[in-house]
Amino acid sequence: MPLSIVILAAGQGKRMQSSLPKVLQPLAGEPLLQHVINTARKLNPDAMYVVYGHGGDQVKAVFTNESIQWALQTEQLGTGHALAQAIPAIPDDHDVLVLFGDVPLIHAPTLQALLAAANNSLALLSVKLKDPTGYGRVIRNNAGQVVRIVEHKDANTKERLVDEANTGVLVANAKQLKQWLSQLKNSNSQGEYYLTDVISMAVRDSLKVNAVLAPTEAEVLGVNDKVQLAEVEAHLRRQRATEMMLKGATLVDPTRVDIRGQVTIGKDVFIDVNVIFVGNVYLEDNVRIGPNCYIKDTRIGANTELHPNCVTDNAVIGPQCVIGPYARLRPEAQLADHVHIGNFVEVKKSNIGSHSKANHLTYIGDADVGKQCNIGAGTVTVNYDGANKWRTTIEDNAFVGSGSMLIAPVKIGTGANTGAGSTITRDAPAGKLTLARARQVTLEGWQRPKK
Repeated sequence: MPLSIVILAAGQGKRMQSSLPKVLQPLAGEPLLQHVINTARKLNPDAMYVVYGHGGDQVKAVFTNESIQWALQTEQLGTGHALAQAIPAIPDDHDVLVLFGDVPLIHAPTLQALLAAANNSLALLSVKLKDPTGYGRVIRNNAGQVVRIVEHKDANTKERLVDEANTGVLVANAKQLKQWLSQLKNSNSQGEYYLTDVISMAVRDSLKVNAVLAPTEAEVLGVNDKVQLAEVEAHLRRQRATEMMLKGATLVDPTRVDIRGQVTIGKDVFIDVNVIFVGNVYLEDNVRIGPNCYIKDTRIGANTELHPNCVTDNAVIGPQCVIGPYARLRPEAQLADHVHIGNFVEVKKSNIGSHSKANHLTYIGDADVGKQCNIGAGTVTVNYDGANKWRTTIEDNAFVGSGSMLIAPVKIGTGANTGAGSTITRDAPAGKLTLARARQVTLEGWQRPKK
């Protein structure tokens, strides 16, 4: 059966107390709506529709790279009214899966089970809640069959005791949905057109209604304010940490690791507390990550260790390296094997060869560093002339003395040394010591200034 997915994402989210539309609120580094779209894509739908409203231009601008058909809901008159904005464009022979842009943790297997239950019927996703306050209740007859949904505000005392709640997620045939939506009334306490009213219409039309229970409450949590956003973030954090541990990673404290992207790991990876992963990260065997590290779009080779408080962004780190503490690897930093990058060293758009080291207080930008080089403390590759960036080349076995300023473009030859405190403006020949210092002078009779 062809499938169209409709994501309802038009709500204003007043309780967020934010100028950012609710579905753009960040969850693990991505908008809430992005999480729903990512899950929907796993179902391989024939078409995907997003019903948008408040902050519409902002919302559409974020998802320009997504293959989405947009439907505008100019007035927020309820979930039934929202779906009605998208339904005319959907062919009659499609199944329609309705999702919500503020319910981000739902899993693809749960939705696949729901689609399977919708064979020639209507299927809805329900959940057992310890406290269903605020949720619509799934009302069944004496035979246990679903007969209707009643919203919390419209429920009587007996109905409010029901612990099976409606999530709003459902699947039905497009042709039937069009008929039911055209018959919706807003005679309820909210004055809205409830999508849930189609349940009783389906029963009236002798169509079987199947309720599929969500495996966990967390999967169907909605986000209406910043407190709920934090709760969902905590659930997602724990879920992703669990996935890492099941793949063999050791996490010192799973509650203090944030995974805001995709992390691929090898065997015996060790991750200390307060580590943040962003984007696509690859950790090979025996990688050790110290506390308080921020790792974005980075590949880290086997047996490499990051000491505490390191930042990496779009970097490639080879095997057997030692990084940090307090090191920063910026985009296009590429380190070969056995490289040491020490405390307060920054590397940007540079290649560092095997067994080379820069252990202290150094900036290496726009540079090519060969094998077995030593970059002394306080060295700077002076790569910017105010308008353009220039490269520095440091060839194999070079020794750069502490406090050297290498004024690019410049080359330090194979086996060359630069004297400490030198400002190098011309190429330093291979195998020689190059010094560039002003003559040292002592001034007699000099007095230190006083306040």
